[in-house]
Amino acid sequence: MSDPRLAQPGDVIAIASDHAGFELKESLKAELTALGFKPLDLGTHSAESVDYPDYGHALAQAILDKKAKAGVAVCGSGIGISIAVNRHAGVRAALVHDENTAKLAREHNDANVMAVGARIVPAPQAKTMLKTFFATEFAGGRHAGRVTKLG
Repeated sequence: MSDPRLAQPGDVIAIASDHAGFELKESLKAELTALGFKPLDLGTHSAESVDYPDYGHALAQAILDKKAKAGVAVCGSGIGISIAVNRHAGVRAALVHDENTAKLAREHNDANVMAVGARIVPAPQAKTMLKTFFATEFAGGRHAGRVTKLG
């Protein structure tokens, strides 16, 4: 039986942010590397003002094009970039704010993108959430039919 986890060490994980999420993106990118993943940094590459939808769409497209197994999206609140990512069928971004929501996003919703708000969640907590997100298996069962309905 194959491992039901979202991604394994060695897999490419897309990561993107707007200007408000730039610093946290850099921190989470380093954490992905430390966990054995290969980050695909889609930008932004500075704290200069940019539009979060551009980066959310790029992240979703990287997953749809199979350039990345999963993703991490960051903006000031996490809300805007998660909306942009979720405009793409087959990509499921979950806005998480603690370890429990990171776990449930994977376990119940088979989320393939973790979205986080840089102005909401401190970096140490975001790193813990990242570890939990990628370590949690999708439960399947009664949740599988619900996820299928998401498209």
